[in-house]
Amino acid sequence: QVQLVESGGGLVQTGGSLRLSCVASGRYFSEYYMGWFRQTPGKERAFVAGIHWTGGSSYYDDSAKGRFTISSDMAKNTVYLQMNSLKPGDTAVYYCAAGSAWYSPIPSTYVYWGQGTQVTVSS
Repeated sequence: QVQLVESGGGLVQTGGSLRLSCVASGRYFSEYYMGWFRQTPGKERAFVAGIHWTGGSSYYDDSAKGRFTISSDMAKNTVYLQMNSLKPGDTAVYYCAAGSAWYSPIPSTYVYWGQGTQVTVSS
């Protein structure tokens, strides 16, 4: 069992930045591929970025490329999502997830999910 706890969401103006954190715990969490997803009301969860604890290339949705950076810190059991140049369209609940399929943008391939953190970007 893996537990994931997100934090770092909030209200920010257009062009601002936020850094989301996802602290992982439980057995074998470091074996999983980690993803960030986001969801707005009435829509399915959408992949934002992914990374593996042991290295390898990070992977981004086109909407995140050049603005968001995913990183991991094994010593702190934490995965981060640095979000810069935020736009109102980035407003969503952001979720951290753990799965076995590397580079997968498909939510159903992720087994464990956090509770989510709200990000609101004002115009």
